Amino acid sequence: MSENSAKERAMTRAVIAEMLSRNFEKLPDIDQKLFQYGPVYFGANAALAGLVANSLYRRALNVTRAMVSSSLPMAVLPFLTTVALYNGAVSAPLMSGDLNCPSCALMRGALVGVVGGALYPVLLALPVNFGLASRYNSALMPEKGNVLRYCLDVSRPILRKFRVVVLLQAFFGTYLGSRQFQTYSKLAEITFSPGEELKH
Repeated sequence: MSENSAKERAMTRAVIAEMLSRNFEKLPDIDQKLFQYGPVYFGANAALAGLVANSLYRRALNVTRAMVSSSLPMAVLPFLTTVALYNGAVSAPLMSGDLNCPSCALMRGALVGVVGGALYPVLLALPVNFGLASRYNSALMPEKGNVLRYCLDVSRPILRKFRVVVLLQAFFGTYLGSRQFQTYSKLAEITFSPGEELKH
């Protein structure tokens, strides 16, 4: 019995997702574009945060070489991660009808902004630039037992400067989650109106 109900639930989800995607074209152009390209702009913000984090660590560790090879992954990886996280946590659940709570959409957007768009670039920039600093001997490296303390000491001022970025990313994620939920609400209204239900 539980297997049948699980199958029914899966079928219902598939039907709801199909109905929502079918009616997506009926939304105003601005809503469609925000839903489709919002995560890309969010990812671009994360890429910018990655470049800023990279620059701050390069300065802190006196790294002057390998600028392009350290900047490229610092832009690309946060971009891809943030877009994938946001689509997986907010956009895809909305389009499948699994996310019906406005505050949940806002919280998920903010969380993706903080984790993917701000903290991940900082955590990624540290080992990249630490490796470059030890390779090119641009900064005095710690002894084996003091690596963690050294990393914390280097990161502390950078994290203080990065608080603004964390707040901005959280705000942008909250805003995008709110706008996408509004778009989903319009889409649900179109999809589940009595006239539409009769068609399906």
